[in-house]
Amino acid sequence: MYYKFSGFTQKLTGTWASNAYSPQGLRPVVSTEAPPIIFATPTKLSSDFTAYDYAGQNKVPELQKLFQKSDGVPIHLKRGLPDQMLYRTTMALTVGGTIYCLIALYMASQPKNK
Repeated sequence: MYYKFSGFTQKLTGTWASNAYSPQGLRPVVSTEAPPIIFATPTKLSSDFTAYDYAGQNKVPELQKLFQKSDGVPIHLKRGLPDQMLYRTTMALTVGGTIYCLIALYMASQPKNK
């Protein structure tokens, strides 16, 4: 005998083999119509594109020369003032956050006065 789970009674009930292998009344459906065409519009060939498809100049060679120059400056400070400001701001926030965490830990470790 075959069994299937009844969603109505929440118990196992006796059933035929075909119902037991297709639970909850789901049956495989065979489609009679063709699936829709996904790529109905023609695509461009690779020969239609230009060598550079963006509006800009390639800055990589210039930046490679700048960053590979051995002038004793660390790599994170090579671009001058913007890099220095970013570095100093990051360091100030790091030190300030560390001090704030230490103060919060100190205050949390002290007992409350009634």
